[in-house]
Amino acid sequence: MKIQKTQTLIRVALILGILIVLNFISIRLFGRLDLTSQGVYTLSDASKKLVGSLDDRVTVKAFFTEDLPAPYNNNRRAVLDILNDYKAYSGGNLQYEFINPQGEKGEQDAQQQGIAPVQVQVVNEDKLEVKRGYLGLVMMYEDRKEVLPVIQNLSSLEYDMSSALKRLTNRTRKKIGFTTGHGETEMSGMRQISEVIAQQYEITPVDLSKGEPVPADVAALIVIAPSSRFQDSARYQLDQYLMRGGKIAFLLNRVNANLQMRMGQPLDVGLDDLLLEYGVRVNPDLVRDAQCANISVMQQQGSFTFQSQVPFPYIPVASNFNTTNPLVKDLQSVIFHFASSIDTSGAAAKGLREEVLVRSSKQSGRLTGFFMIDPFQRYAPADLAEVGIPLAVHVEGSFKSFFAGKEPAAAVTASPETRVIVVGDGDFMKDDFLGNRGNITFFANIVDYLADDAGLITIRSKNVAAPPLDQVSDGTKKILKYSNLLGPPLIIVAYGLYRWRRRVTFKKFMEAQSV
Repeated sequence: MKIQKTQTLIRVALILGILIVLNFISIRLFGRLDLTSQGVYTLSDASKKLVGSLDDRVTVKAFFTEDLPAPYNNNRRAVLDILNDYKAYSGGNLQYEFINPQGEKGEQDAQQQGIAPVQVQVVNEDKLEVKRGYLGLVMMYEDRKEVLPVIQNLSSLEYDMSSALKRLTNRTRKKIGFTTGHGETEMSGMRQISEVIAQQYEITPVDLSKGEPVPADVAALIVIAPSSRFQDSARYQLDQYLMRGGKIAFLLNRVNANLQMRMGQPLDVGLDDLLLEYGVRVNPDLVRDAQCANISVMQQQGSFTFQSQVPFPYIPVASNFNTTNPLVKDLQSVIFHFASSIDTSGAAAKGLREEVLVRSSKQSGRLTGFFMIDPFQRYAPADLAEVGIPLAVHVEGSFKSFFAGKEPAAAVTASPETRVIVVGDGDFMKDDFLGNRGNITFFANIVDYLADDAGLITIRSKNVAAPPLDQVSDGTKKILKYSNLLGPPLIIVAYGLYRWRRRVTFKKFMEAQSV
């Protein structure tokens, strides 16, 4: 009896010892199993590197009202999870606390930190009530702070928090230049994009019509949908900025298409020969794609006029992305408007490296020559027989100056290693044309990629819009439809028959055994 008691005490001691060791290890080691394709619930490498490089204490105060109903209570849980991740990878340089703002003093403290109350609807005892709640946080570092007043969009939570942390710890911001003077899209027409870019960069206009050099402190230059021709003085400044190692994105409309007029005409802004020198050509055509968005059109039937939604192939929903390039590899879809195809066949001959970033679907084609646009036109298979037409490309290497041996003579004739991005659509980022979050993410990724800040790209691209459905034939649709309708009942019936036959067989076996 004494031996058995001793063995029991030893087992208990061993179990307690194992639990203590496991707790000790779990405090110092951190891991997570994430089975999602994009690692949605795992902190990205960029965020790990960001918090791991902190050289001083960052304090986070999260003001969250407790006992909020769903879905607001999920916000608190998500913030807690990500803060635990940050803390684990920060080496002790990030600490946080959750505060439940109660009473007048608690609410006053939250509001002094920049956290405003929000109104949430609560069902209490079968009654709909409106309750004040707090769902924000403040990050403090040295003598500065960043405030996220309301945590609403959980799909961009890591990006919002990591970008706020980056702004907090960076003392300088890079400049992003947007060209003006040639009818380019103004920032007032891209308010949503401007707000996203302004969080990380300083936006500055660069008027090339005056023939003045691009400022040396501009990290990247963006040319968006110019509508008037570039003179040689402006093209020279673009060229020389690239020759000095600058990075440029050309987002161009090669065809001026008008849906109301149902027609379009080629648009030449004087950049074709410049881009050809850089190994790229934006073709004067319009890409049409079976994988497309719908538009609203007015139809007349007798004396009645009604509005209907029809698929419009000239608004392709692109989902064929280069899975090796961080700029686009995690995107799900981008909606283009009257996009033109791009040719990079001349890049290799100039010693440049090119890669297509975005392509059309497997059922696409091109409209050339006379641009008549009919929303009701139906296309034969031969009109949509092309696969993967390039819509956006990236070229990098040492570029040769277009003005080498020309007038005005190039001051710098060859560039160091740099990059150019060309997109055959200059409208996809405008407020009037934004189709989904993927459009905003794509444009913001272009800016980050040119500004050598690829870390934010991997964070921002998480949880973008749901991927579009693959185009399938009518026969396949019917097979899938009836399989979904009849499949589950047939499986249940088959399983019932199997169980019935099994019971009959077992009964016969038992009867034979009893005999």
